[in-house]
Amino acid sequence: MSRVGKMPIPIPDKTKVDIKEKLVTVTGPKGTLTREIHPDMTAAIEDNQVLVTRLSDQKKHRALHGLTRALLNNMVVGVSEGYKKELELRGVGYRSELKGKVLILHLGYSHQIVMRTPEGINLEVLPKENKIIITGTDKELVGQVSAKIRGFRKPEPYKGKGIRYVGEYVRSKAGKTAG
Repeated sequence: MSRVGKMPIPIPDKTKVDIKEKLVTVTGPKGTLTREIHPDMTAAIEDNQVLVTRLSDQKKHRALHGLTRALLNNMVVGVSEGYKKELELRGVGYRSELKGKVLILHLGYSHQIVMRTPEGINLEVLPKENKIIITGTDKELVGQVSAKIRGFRKPEPYKGKGIRYVGEYVRSKAGKTAG
């Protein structure tokens, strides 16, 4: 049995899970998420918990078991608590601004980078601290948006300039030596 897959998913107060065939809908104070689970997996609600079971003990089903349980758990946590990622900009002249739902980044290129925020994602820009805070209910989408923003100017190892996650360690290298 999968160690992750066999764990039940507790349903917190003010959160409702609805399972119809293979469509799981989770509604909570932060919003609603819907996901279709794999046809070989079964989800059921018992004693205010969601249990995920699999058809057989094949390697494919064992892998899907843990994955399905983790995805459903992320949905429950997302609609009840939400997810948050923080990015910081390091570099002379690097800054960001938010105009409505459009993020504008000045990252040392000859032009500014303009990015539209997708539905379900909230951005907050702290210009004094050079931080961008990404929040949302969908863990996958929050991670994807933060990785996309970080990809515009990844931190480089010589001066440490770029966009990095708050608390991320970037190993610095020595520059050229005269010799």
